[in-house]
Amino acid sequence: MGIDYGDARTGVAVSDLLCSIVGATAVVKSRNKEKAIADIVALAREKDVGTIVVGLPRNMDGSEGVRAQLCREFAAELEAAAGIPAVMWDERRTTVEAHNILSQHNYHGQKRKDTVDAVAASLILEGYLASLKR
Repeated sequence: MGIDYGDARTGVAVSDLLCSIVGATAVVKSRNKEKAIADIVALAREKDVGTIVVGLPRNMDGSEGVRAQLCREFAAELEAAAGIPAVMWDERRTTVEAHNILSQHNYHGQKRKDTVDAVAASLILEGYLASLKR
């Protein structure tokens, strides 16, 4: 399961059983971190998730800022609540790539806003799955 954690919306992507392609995606809309965690844990249990991959927003020079620390804390709380290992994955440029993908498919306005986090979560998960194959 890939996670693109955000203050208001958190993108979620789940791979197929063989961990070869990203299948289901969703967006958890909540400004309440505990509710977001509960919703993600429920989805992880429903989809029989074995690993949670949380995007780590590094700066372009590789350093970490405040947002990276928030994501690390979120991942730790999610791992404790779900009882599923959580790993961090460098998510540099995933949101930019997600916006480019959506632009190519004519997603604009509210439609884009409702989808971009799920696409970013998919890109995070795809990167992680590709690294496992190498």
